[in-house]
Parts: sequence; structure tokens; C-alpha cells
Amino acid sequence: MAILEIKHVSKFFGGLSANSDVSFEMQQGMIMGLIGPNGAGKTTLFNCITGYYPPSKGDIIFDGRSMHGLQPDKVCKLGMARTWQKVRPLAKMSVVDNVMVGALCRTNSLKKARSMAMEQIKVVGLEHRSDFLAGGLPIGERKKLEVARVLATQPKMLLLDEVMGGLNPAESEEIIQLILAIKKLGITQMVIEHDMKAIMRISDRIVVLNSGEKLAEGSPQEVVSNPDVVTAYLGSE
Repeated sequence: MAILEIKHVSKFFGGLSANSDVSFEMQQGMIMGLIGPNGAGKTTLFNCITGYYPPSKGDIIFDGRSMHGLQPDKVCKLGMARTWQKVRPLAKMSVVDNVMVGALCRTNSLKKARSMAMEQIKVVGLEHRSDFLAGGLPIGERKKLEVARVLATQPKMLLLDEVMGGLNPAESEEIIQLILAIKKLGITQMVIEHDMKAIMRISDRIVVLNSGEKLAEGSPQEVVSNPDVVTAYLGSE
């Protein structure tokens, strides 16, 4: 059974359509790449999936349950968490305290939350920074902190919004390896990314959006070989 079903989802802002009749499914444990030009509606779809925007039409089924009308905190408690394009650490708090914020979704015990946070800090490789103020981290480590914080919510599914954005090749490689390690934990992931080499390496399947509509879906090789995708996203001569 699919862990996530996007059923004819549309999102309108006034007379403008950000998403239009988008449908696809995700199976448990897979990595789905979500790509498309700037303004294609990728982040808007993330916002609809995770409860920040209510879809104007259609439905989102997560783990057999409709997400209709649910707020982001409820969606998170049901097991779906997301990162943001612009990382927003609690700058004057330590790394471990930042991650504890995510863990407190699952427990009221500060002792338990700290233990849960440290587990995820180790997963992302920031244990040497656990007592460091989050505001002093370089961008690559801020990205890892963001991932640790959502992992601490104990999700069944992660939505990663340009988690490699602004990173150098070495930092991007570390994030790629982290995403693949998270897959081994059995956590389903949907990843928005503009780096096609990265998305090809990590994705089991790819959905392409263009002007808010689903343009293509398939294996990485099928998608990059699709002439419509080449024209709309990769560019054509």
C-alpha cells in the first residue's frame, strides 16, 4: 500500500494556480525526487502535503488517512515532517537544544528528549557540535541540524526542500550520503532539488512539475530522457 497518495491536488491563490490536478503515489521506504523550474509549484505542493496550505481541490492520503483540515503540528505527530529552503535554527540555543524541540513532539520529558536528540545528532554527524550555539554553525552544518531536528520527531516520512541548496560539492556529497543513510532506516523521503546529478543518484522515482502541473513521472533515466522534461527543465538548443 502507498504511504502517500496525492489525489488531483490543486492550489489556487486568487486567480492564480500554483498546483493544478497533481496526482502521484509513494511507496514505503522510497526516495521520490520532485523537480521542476523555479515557480513550478514544488514548495507549494510541500506546503499542501504538510498542512501549511489547505489544497483548493483534491486530497492527500498519508498512511491511509486523509490530511484534509489537519494543521502542521498534527501532521507531524502522525509521522510526516519537513525541512525548509531557508534554514532557521534557534540561533541562541545549542545544537542539542534545537534538536530537542523536534523530540518534544514525542515526549514531555526533557531527559528523554535530550537522549532522543543526541541519537539524531549522531546520525547527521554533529555530535562534536552538540553544545555549540546553532547560530554559529556554517551553512553545511545548519543543513544537517535541520535534518536532525525533523528526524527527532520520529517521522515515517521526510520532505526535504532544497537541503543541498547553497552547499559546495563536498558538503552536498555529505548530504547525499545522509539521505541514503536515512533511507536505510526505512524512512520514506521526498526531495526537492535542482542539482540533477544529485537527484539522479538518490531517487527511486522522480516527479517533474512545470507551471504547477505534473509534466512527467518515472525512473531517473526515464525522466531525463523525456523530451518534454529536457525542453521545460533542462533546457534545449
